Amino acid sequence: MSSLMFSGSGERTADKIAAELIDRIKTGDLPTGKPLPTERELCDSYDASRPTVREALSLLQIKGYVSLGGGKRPRAAKPSLDQILLSAAGHVTELLGDAESGAHLEQMRQFIEIGAVRSATSNSSNIQIAKMQQALEANYKAIGTKDFAETDIAFHRSIVSVVGNPVILKLHDLFVSSMLSHRPEQPNKKFRDEQSYEEHRQIYEAVLASNVELASDLVDSHLERSYRQRLSAPQTISIAEEN
Repeated sequence: MSSLMFSGSGERTADKIAAELIDRIKTGDLPTGKPLPTERELCDSYDASRPTVREALSLLQIKGYVSLGGGKRPRAAKPSLDQILLSAAGHVTELLGDAESGAHLEQMRQFIEIGAVRSATSNSSNIQIAKMQQALEANYKAIGTKDFAETDIAFHRSIVSVVGNPVILKLHDLFVSSMLSHRPEQPNKKFRDEQSYEEHRQIYEAVLASNVELASDLVDSHLERSYRQRLSAPQTISIAEEN
């Protein structure tokens, strides 16, 4: 166990503790799957407070070097794609209540999906086109029901999956699902569902026709329209006339 005491540097103590623990996991000094030292032991080893140690452990979790669960002590782990993205998704969910952060996430979604539809329009196989059609049909059948949002995600996913990049697909799965789950219920649901479906249908037709520019423009306008439609109108006030 390290007995280093951190001081005299601009780097935060929590960062230093996390860096040393990561190094110990990488070298095998803390074997993967084995419990980390207790918080008390870490406090004593690094002459640090419990909040600082907990912050260091949080940094390890974010970077994928620790696994939690089952009420057990944190265990040493090696980063995996799913683990890192799941951790990131949790932090993204916390940002969704902030209007500016939400707008940035929507912009990221547009960037991913416009690029994906360009690839889908140029490179889709017959099987991938068939999956898009199946997703579109499911979307149509769900109009006006509670399942519409799920089929909406599935249609967009059928396009993104054509890219064949597991990182992009995982980001889409995690972030888009989080964004949609935090959207407030809109009035005139059936009308809005029909509007979204019709835009999906047009996107599918453009992909089927191999019209790259049209498909890209349709996805861009669809996502932009959907986002703006959900923005709340500013409150109005009544100004009494002076006599």
